[in-house]
Amino acid sequence: MAELQLAPVRRALISVSDKSGLVDRAKALAEAGVDILSTGGTLRALHDAGIAARDVSEVTEFPEMMDGRLKTLHPRVHGGLLGRRDREDDRASMSEHGIPDIDLLYVNLYPFEDTVAKGGDYAACVENIDIGGPAMIRAAAKNHAFVCVCTDGADVDQVLAAMDEHAGQTPLALRQTLAAKSYARTAAYDAAISSWFADTLGEAAPAYRTVGGALKESLRYGENPHQNAAFYATSENRPGIATARQVQGKALSYNNLADADAAFELVAEFDAADTAAAVIVKHANPCGVAVGADLARAYEDAFAADPISAFGGIVALNRKLDTATAQDLVKIFTEVVIAPAADEDALAVLSAKPNLRVLLTGGLPRPDQTGWTTKTVAGGLLMQERDTGHVGASDLQVVTERAPTDSELADLLFAWRVVKHVKSNAIVYAQGGSTAGIGMGQTSRLEAARLAVRKAEVTAEENKWDTPRTQGSVCASDAFFPFADGLLAAAEAGATAVIQPGGSIRDEEVIAAANEAGLAMVFTGMRHFRH
Repeated sequence: MAELQLAPVRRALISVSDKSGLVDRAKALAEAGVDILSTGGTLRALHDAGIAARDVSEVTEFPEMMDGRLKTLHPRVHGGLLGRRDREDDRASMSEHGIPDIDLLYVNLYPFEDTVAKGGDYAACVENIDIGGPAMIRAAAKNHAFVCVCTDGADVDQVLAAMDEHAGQTPLALRQTLAAKSYARTAAYDAAISSWFADTLGEAAPAYRTVGGALKESLRYGENPHQNAAFYATSENRPGIATARQVQGKALSYNNLADADAAFELVAEFDAADTAAAVIVKHANPCGVAVGADLARAYEDAFAADPISAFGGIVALNRKLDTATAQDLVKIFTEVVIAPAADEDALAVLSAKPNLRVLLTGGLPRPDQTGWTTKTVAGGLLMQERDTGHVGASDLQVVTERAPTDSELADLLFAWRVVKHVKSNAIVYAQGGSTAGIGMGQTSRLEAARLAVRKAEVTAEENKWDTPRTQGSVCASDAFFPFADGLLAAAEAGATAVIQPGGSIRDEEVIAAANEAGLAMVFTGMRHFRH
């Protein structure tokens, strides 16, 4: 057993804000002969349960004060955590100053992240910044050669299992693992605090920017089988992938999660109180988007917009999934369905496809909710504010001789919401509240326009329509047309109106081409690049 480098657990300090499972775990420690020290509300909970525990103030001979701000920041606590059991000088100092060994620390931190997520005011958030907890965790983790550090109940369960196996002792490998986890926990905690301060103070680019998260799920692999992957949830309070409850289906993959996120963020652009919306995504790009009086109609139109690409896609809905929509969903192979909620009858229908992954998020993300997105580059992070840009009818500038009709205007605004979520260069044709053709990720805007038309032609053949739905459609471009050729391609495809940011040095040339083709065109003054 010597190679395990076992260390005994004779004394534990327990101070937790999350008291779920506390009593059972403390009882197990007490039954194993562990002397328990505790503080404040944790101590009261232990005494109420009849568990023998001593107040830390008995050890420090110093009272808790300042409304609990000062209780564990004392040499007799930190000395007990930091003292090296194999050093004679450390042992002598501990003996001289009455410092007891603390072999196990069980601390979880003040609920700062939860306070922010629940909309706590400035004072409440500051008061929930833990000081003593991180200090003790870091001390215990540094001295992991002798001390176990636990930041949640699952850690204590591992320690209890090890003690049971090794006669009240723990192996070094476990202590190392718990130490590594604890440093990650305090790092994520500090990241949440620093990010909150930056956001509160309006600092777009603070001197240091940290990103932290808690493991939500280990994934089978990444984008490809030779890549490891995992999903970490941050402290951001945003309904979606991180809040989703999987109610059926196979394990989610890296690509499933990325695509489901893309689909759900797009479908949330449409207010569920105003209209039902359905989005079908393939490889992080929408292939069909539609709105309608109910979900079944919206899904039917989204599917019809590109039935070939829809096979094996991700479906996002902005309303509670109902039975009629579920019956349509099971007609083809779909990887994931994500929605705010679902009827029990609808879930029963989907259960006929046991491999279909079904995610219920509990709500929709707000398109106007500010936040930051992150992308890695070699040696660093690119961070930017989430694209919350939105335009309404009153924001549009009509730049052509003909203004759009009411029906064209409705489709233009619909297409503009969709193109925001399409990889650049992006072109979206739409008609009647449904996409008619989408071109994405091309190296020229002209090619994006042509790709969208070709997709519309293939879709017409697949649906046995007489003409592609680009005939009589409107066209949205995520950035300005640098030349008139892209706009003329839209006109040749049958588009009657165009929405684009404007701002090109050739705007006048493009406007003249639109007028000559009889198109109505509006400028938004805002672009939506998405790389």
